[in-house]
Amino acid sequence: MQNIYQKIQNLVQITLNMGPRYVLYRIWFEIKKKSGLLKLDLPTNPVQRQCISLENWKKAETKFFFESRETLKFEKNTSSLLKTNFEKIQKGIFTYFSSTDFDLGKNYDWLTNPENNYRYPLKHWTEIPDFSKETGDIKYVWEKSRFSFLYTIIRYDYHFKSDQSKFVFSELLSWIKANPVNQGPNWRCSQEISLRVLNWNFALNYYKNSKNLTEEIFQEIQNSIYWQMRHVYSNINFSRIAVRNNHAITETLALYLVGLLMPHFPESNNWKTKGKAWFEEEIAYQIYEDGTFLQFSMNYHRVVVQLLTWAFYLSNKNNEKFSDVVYERAKMSLDFLMVCQDESTGQLPNYGANDGALFFPLNDADYRDYRPQLNALFFYFNKSNYIENTNLQEDTNWFFRKNEAQKIDFVQQYGAFEFKVGGYYLIKEPQSLTFIRCGNHKDRPSQADNLHIDLWVNGENIMRDAGSYKYNTDYETIRFFSGTASHNTLMLGDNDQMKKGSRFIWYDWSQAKSAKIIENYEYFEFNGEIKAYKYLTKNIIHKRTIRKYKTKLEWEITDEISENCGLPIIQIWNPSQFFLDNFSIISQDENGIEIEKSESDGWYSSYYGLKEKTKQMRFTTNSKKIITKITACA
Repeated sequence: MQNIYQKIQNLVQITLNMGPRYVLYRIWFEIKKKSGLLKLDLPTNPVQRQCISLENWKKAETKFFFESRETLKFEKNTSSLLKTNFEKIQKGIFTYFSSTDFDLGKNYDWLTNPENNYRYPLKHWTEIPDFSKETGDIKYVWEKSRFSFLYTIIRYDYHFKSDQSKFVFSELLSWIKANPVNQGPNWRCSQEISLRVLNWNFALNYYKNSKNLTEEIFQEIQNSIYWQMRHVYSNINFSRIAVRNNHAITETLALYLVGLLMPHFPESNNWKTKGKAWFEEEIAYQIYEDGTFLQFSMNYHRVVVQLLTWAFYLSNKNNEKFSDVVYERAKMSLDFLMVCQDESTGQLPNYGANDGALFFPLNDADYRDYRPQLNALFFYFNKSNYIENTNLQEDTNWFFRKNEAQKIDFVQQYGAFEFKVGGYYLIKEPQSLTFIRCGNHKDRPSQADNLHIDLWVNGENIMRDAGSYKYNTDYETIRFFSGTASHNTLMLGDNDQMKKGSRFIWYDWSQAKSAKIIENYEYFEFNGEIKAYKYLTKNIIHKRTIRKYKTKLEWEITDEISENCGLPIIQIWNPSQFFLDNFSIISQDENGIEIEKSESDGWYSSYYGLKEKTKQMRFTTNSKKIITKITACA
């Protein structure tokens, strides 16, 4: 009886949090899936489509970033890293999630998870599970099928003047043969399909004049693109209603761009018109008025920046324009992300869900370096770069044909910054960055991390967010990385700020009550309050004050709980080794009595699928207040 009551409570919460539209759609989707209606909408073995000849496609008036490989004239960079990465791909070694190499061999079947060697069956995509113990993490199958590796091949082709068109087309044809329409794991996610089609378009335009692009090969690729986009269009409401995050932005943009760039398909005009309207709607909803993003994730925000870059450059090339709000939100996004960025490394806090996504890798920079992608969008608006390193400007060179000399038009701003809608507060000084999260949730949170603090000193992330690691692993690991323990904030006993549900679901969302930064001649001071732990009792308020002293590396953090329900309060810290070697940390309770520091094993994941064991520090007290000082050692 109690279990039934809890399920009803959870359903009521989901309805209140996500809205009745979401709940009704999920019910209807499951009915369609289990009844077989989705199989009728998206059948296997459809008829072959031939909509345009190769010769007529080449004559089309629509414009890509560039006309073909022959027209590209920007400076070449024959880097040893690019050469090494290309040679690995030639041998069948592919880098997953920008971090881990897997030797797939030269005859990879596109269906096997390289992490556990599970081979997915070729049956209708609705019968393929996203997550199960047997299959493992489906992202390991999707990763190569996304075709982001094409950019390494194409960049090598350009910079080393080595025609790789035969290799590229053989990879596309191999995928088409191994993945019949609407069958297998690679048809399971419409975002993955959308990215694959965009990346294929990049390759087709680059090799437009290649002798290896024959009529037969062109028709095979066009037919596959057509049915992939038919799939995306038919299932678009799943992303727009049930998921509503970067998936919806990717898919709606892909519909618009394929409709724009490939007007020969029967549905192209419909895809273009509706895709554009939906894309504008998603940007206006998902990017808040202050430039922050509804997924509360730095990497997923960069995903949106890359999609906006494609949208702006390609629409501009074809004399099209989006609604004003899209450009406004894009500019605000740049402002927000550049404030959050460590200027010496280009990194941002490892904050929020991070699945390793980097859709269009057009440079040699490390995955955690955001400068190339931010610079490409910055250049669109300003016709100038904000970074001096020309190697980090390569993305811009692919997107924009410029006749003027490179120039830098950016001056770093310092001081206090408040992004109240998204709930981010920053103190930025030449030597340090203090990043604080204190937010309300009108859209679902993925991590229980309110009042988390990230500290950076001279390019070192000394107090870190532990990252995400994997979305499909054992419960305890998922709970650590998505829960409160992997963040620099407060816990009540062993309880997260919110109640964990299944998969990406949290109940009893934490909410900010107030937040602000004040400044005087001596220090900056953040004051914030959140309401959390509602599943323990309804009246718990966590108040955090952070004082950052000017001209020195010193912070004072005070945490206070309105009531503790008989549970100890635990202040969590996830330090880097640099912190342990160069900083001190001491803590006292409300009576001025020093709290003994305890150390336990923690984890840190800078890249998806990788984790390293670390030392986690905790201060525990049965009082209601903890005052902690962090100071650089002399």
